[in-house]
Amino acid sequence: MSTAPGRVTPPRRRRPSRLSRVLTLAAGGFLAVVAALVVLTVVSGGGGRTPTAQADVPLVRQDSHYLSDAGPGAPVLVEFLDLECEACAEVYPTVEELRAEYEGRLSVVARYFPLPGHPNSETAAVAVEAAAGQDAFEVMYQRLYETQEDWSHQEASQAEVFRGYAADLGLDLAAYDAAVADPATLQRVGQDLTDGQALGVQGTPTFFLDGQRIEPSSPDHFRELVDQALAATD
Repeated sequence: MSTAPGRVTPPRRRRPSRLSRVLTLAAGGFLAVVAALVVLTVVSGGGGRTPTAQADVPLVRQDSHYLSDAGPGAPVLVEFLDLECEACAEVYPTVEELRAEYEGRLSVVARYFPLPGHPNSETAAVAVEAAAGQDAFEVMYQRLYETQEDWSHQEASQAEVFRGYAADLGLDLAAYDAAVADPATLQRVGQDLTDGQALGVQGTPTFFLDGQRIEPSSPDHFRELVDQALAATD
């Protein structure tokens, strides 16, 4: 996982193809990712639901980005993520599977948590937020995860790479450039980071389900936790 400021960021390792990652997760690779998160992130309790930090901040704000919106009353899964985080990219296929499996029943919200140990994490978040201004949050978010190995862990700014992705996606580049340059875009990213810190987030990925931090140990355990949240709403 990605760690909080001042912690050592693991060296870059080559990821297999997306299909291979999905199969690895299903076979138990997900457990290794989450185990690393538990070791490197200060958490309370074991592998189920844990109380959130006491903080007068919302898990979801009015301008938060919904990857799936199941409407009022549905359980809400919130992920604090770093787009340059390898653990986030490993869990990404499982999150996509959950979105598909629980479509119409589970809301899924993505919030930024860029960490200084990753040189382009903030730049990536700004690029996705700029794309969000053209209703392209999801496709840009997906593009960055799917190409992460190409641009991550490089000291040079990858802003032009991200601009190329925006062009490939058919975005209005003048509007995209203006959004990237607008201080409000970076402030929007910073608001998510500040909220996450207040909620006790120290590493990525960190998940909350209906207001409680969860620590799923496998894809099946993740589904079990979602099923429990759904049952509680019946």
